[in-house]
Amino acid sequence: MRTLVRNIGTVVSGDIGHPLLDADAILIQDGAFAAIGKGLDEDADTVIDARGTTVLPGLIDSHVHPVFGDFTPRQRTVDFIESAMHGGVTTAISAGEVHLPGRPKDIVGLKALAIVAAKAYANFRPGGVKVHAGAPILELGMTESDFAEMAAAGVTLVGEIGLGSVRTGRDAAPMVRWAKAHGMTVTIHTGGPSIAGSSPITAEVVLEAAPHVVGHINGGTTSMSTAEIERLVATDMALEIVHCGNMKTALYTLRAASDVRATGRIIVGNDAPSGTGVIPLGILRTLSLLAGVGGLPPADAIACATGNTARVYKLGAGMIAVGREADLVICDAPTGSVARDALGALAAGDLPGVSMVLIDGKVVIGRSRNTPPAARAAEVLQGHGPAGAGH
Repeated sequence: MRTLVRNIGTVVSGDIGHPLLDADAILIQDGAFAAIGKGLDEDADTVIDARGTTVLPGLIDSHVHPVFGDFTPRQRTVDFIESAMHGGVTTAISAGEVHLPGRPKDIVGLKALAIVAAKAYANFRPGGVKVHAGAPILELGMTESDFAEMAAAGVTLVGEIGLGSVRTGRDAAPMVRWAKAHGMTVTIHTGGPSIAGSSPITAEVVLEAAPHVVGHINGGTTSMSTAEIERLVATDMALEIVHCGNMKTALYTLRAASDVRATGRIIVGNDAPSGTGVIPLGILRTLSLLAGVGGLPPADAIACATGNTARVYKLGAGMIAVGREADLVICDAPTGSVARDALGALAAGDLPGVSMVLIDGKVVIGRSRNTPPAARAAEVLQGHGPAGAGH
């Protein structure tokens, strides 16, 4: 199957080193980007007119707490992942299935939960969203053989360290080494406790544990001090800014990372569902904060929620480049905005209006039901799109 997206105004690459591409057309074949350039006029099964608007990679939510299916017991809400897709999210990464009623905390049970969650979401995409799940919450007594067993069964993540009985750097460090040795990407909780039974995690604990990702560096919801944030910005770890956190320290983290040219290590998550709620537009809202208030160039902000995260988690999505998974968001300034395009909307503090989302090259929605309406909407000229595409 071939899909051609043409008449694009701006192509945002998702690569923070080269955030904008000199192109007005994208050709997709069999779910991957086949060509990106100007004036492409290839035969295609589906042809989409972007109508001069902005195309960017599907957004990646680096911090979700799924359970099973598209239901969250924490907020008693159904279809929350599909709803986030209407906010441009095409990939979601679990930071732990912590809200499962009766979540097992024994080692056999936690391994079983991680394996089942990883396999279940590998077979099920809510609304088309690619959910990378099965993120075990570490407990005392685990050995390297436990990590080897989970990795062999397809578990690639470790959930937030600090939500279980592993609460010190000394206890976490060997487990982090074992997880890394078996190819897992590790996140640690930071700041104050978020659920009963979890513990505050300081910069000192993070430095001793040495995970890949500093989870919600701006708090989930209570933040570390600015001095602790500076210590972690000085490392080589990914710095995760979340919507359900402290906005003041989110901006402080951005400034600190910008000062040392480390914005390539910023990633963006929702940290929802949580006590804060279900936030379908949380990633877009955080990008608007970083660009509109924090002054980060909008295309760089988008890279924080796409290519930066893809690099940390070794994903095939997240960037518009030949051979990568063809997940796209077509968007524009919302009707009534002072801005003229989607990037200008983010810089102005507005949310772009999403007019179409593609996952693996297939159109999954037309106009978003959650964002404000796009001033200009993409249109399917040839082939079949979902009900509402372009209308």
